[in-house]
Amino acid sequence: MSTVPPSESVRPSVMEAFAVYLKPRVLVVLLLGFSGGLPFALTLSPLQAWLTESNVDIRTIGLFAAIGIPYVVKFLWAPLVDALDVPILSPLLGRRRGWLLLTQLALMATILFMALCRPELSLVVFGIAALLVATASATQDIVIDAFRVESLPRNEQAAGMASYVAAYRVGALVSGAGTLALVGGLKNFGFSTQTAWTAGYAAMAALVSIGIGATLLAAEPAASAVAAAKRSAGAPESSFRRVLATSIGAFADFFSRDSAIAVLLFVVLFKLADALASTLSTKFILDMGFSLIELAAIYKGVGFFATLTGGFAGGFVARVYPIGRSLLIGGILQTVTILAFSWQAVVGRDLATLTFAIAIESFTGAIGTVIFVAYLSALCKSPLHTATQYALLTALAALGRTVFALGAGYVVVATGWAWYFVICAAAAIPSFVLLAYLQRRGHFATLGEKRAA
Repeated sequence: MSTVPPSESVRPSVMEAFAVYLKPRVLVVLLLGFSGGLPFALTLSPLQAWLTESNVDIRTIGLFAAIGIPYVVKFLWAPLVDALDVPILSPLLGRRRGWLLLTQLALMATILFMALCRPELSLVVFGIAALLVATASATQDIVIDAFRVESLPRNEQAAGMASYVAAYRVGALVSGAGTLALVGGLKNFGFSTQTAWTAGYAAMAALVSIGIGATLLAAEPAASAVAAAKRSAGAPESSFRRVLATSIGAFADFFSRDSAIAVLLFVVLFKLADALASTLSTKFILDMGFSLIELAAIYKGVGFFATLTGGFAGGFVARVYPIGRSLLIGGILQTVTILAFSWQAVVGRDLATLTFAIAIESFTGAIGTVIFVAYLSALCKSPLHTATQYALLTALAALGRTVFALGAGYVVVATGWAWYFVICAAAAIPSFVLLAYLQRRGHFATLGEKRAA
């Protein structure tokens, strides 16, 4: 273990530990986390509920998981974010903030477009609109991740990570549970199904303004100036050559590391079980006989509190234990609690059981996510390649809820809900095998210095 300078070995007081969460840079990251989570959920639970109320077959609803493909392939255009500036916006706001504002404006427009669609008339148009929302959301994630990693100093990274993940989950809860509650309430007041869903999604588009406010209040990361200096130091390049050089450099840097392929496979598999379980969770709960209001109330109430506490619990685990052991703890917790939904399928419509299942899943899911984000952040080292490398890693992590989840509806039809969630939990076994392999290879020890900071 490397020695720590005397100034860093002093344990901070309780007040100092809490004060870091109130620093402007950390608060900006928190607001951007909310902005990232908001559109993410709009293509999951509310979309499933909207399609269910439009009498779309469960097999087709399962195929709508393909809408998440932009999260899988976003590394293909991430080099654009690292290599190019946005005309007009970047000169005014800076390299990262210019891209942030562009993606947030695109999100507002695409969510409003989706709000005006009618899935019962054209699933194709509805699917295209949802795909555009996912693409804008994935691009915003690219920029936010790069901004977060680059803007926070080492002594604020842990607080920023916990704040970001907790706010991301809160944003997803607000758009997921909030949309369901709003739609259910409007329908109870006599509004038609289409009008209620249009109003629900329009309200979520308006909430994107929170992210825009954070972008305008934020300071451009100092790493942007470093990257600009390195660019200007070299020979002038065309935009195409700059993007190509950024792409090659980012991937070459990553794949030159020891056990690179095993690391990428682990990134794919760590959240697989959790992703498969959540793919049709809304459809499952509605099939159990619960209403939209009940679903939204539990997510917004118990789920909200469980997510917040789980996020900061995950930050505590990541700080106290080595990253390898933290991943093991988070992986076990987020896998075992999937079985609560199997029990829900057995007992049927029982509000207490549903409350417990959602609470425990939200809590352990947040723990696993915070630890996983800490691991992904530690894998990104160069400010020239932050967006590209982080996009590659998060894109691979998204394979579970997109590509692997495409056949989820067919598995449910073949096995039933109770066995489906058992199969989801079993899908975590390969990740534990890879975790043990990487531990033996000393992979996590190479990240120790970055983690200790």
